Amino acid sequence: MASVEQSSPPVIIAHSSDLHICIDGRPARSDVAVLEVVLRTAAANAADILLLAGDIFDHNRLPMETLDRTARLLADYGKPVVILPGNHDPITPDSVYRRGGVADPGNVHVFGVTDGDQAAFAGLDLSIWGRPHTDYNDMSPLEGAPPRVYRWQIAMAHGHWHAGEDDPHRSWLIRDRQIAALDADYLALGHWDRPTPAGDGTVPAYYSGSPDLARSINIIRLNGSGVDVSRAELVGEL
Repeated sequence: MASVEQSSPPVIIAHSSDLHICIDGRPARSDVAVLEVVLRTAAANAADILLLAGDIFDHNRLPMETLDRTARLLADYGKPVVILPGNHDPITPDSVYRRGGVADPGNVHVFGVTDGDQAAFAGLDLSIWGRPHTDYNDMSPLEGAPPRVYRWQIAMAHGHWHAGEDDPHRSWLIRDRQIAALDADYLALGHWDRPTPAGDGTVPAYYSGSPDLARSINIIRLNGSGVDVSRAELVGEL
């Protein structure tokens, strides 16, 4: 007889980042089209949770109309969406996450606004941790990562991975030793526009890349045999 662990369905996580809604050069009428496509792709891959690892918005000066459309899309999606504010959309007093209702839908978790730095999903035996950007200053995205409290633990971080110890030309550094020290099954990274693995392989850590350039999102399957990471092509046109 198969064990409960082996027979349990996998937990499926979708991971994207750097949507940069309202970036200069994108027609205003299609500001939220990139979010629509990401949500559609997550749904097509039966994701239990969608992670958006920073810079969902290009800046904090978005018009209320765009924020309202964003909030409606997230609410209509229905399934949990976990958002980590990045260096372009930090939680400043005028943050997009403090106005316009973006953080209002019950299925939306915004670190630093609706949740502290951890969101728990007991039904999936899963917790998700992330340190949000609270201003435009430098910080260490993986500082203070906690030990796991559920079977599955995912970390999120928005910053620049650097295999060495120092890089005076970069801010928000994420180092190999910090990734390896995580008590996590997957690290969802944002800040780079191309999809790529990061770290020394001790912990599965990946940038999803921006949807515009990657033309995909990451799909993570947490199951009895371990962690499977793949990329899913976008469903629909940007």
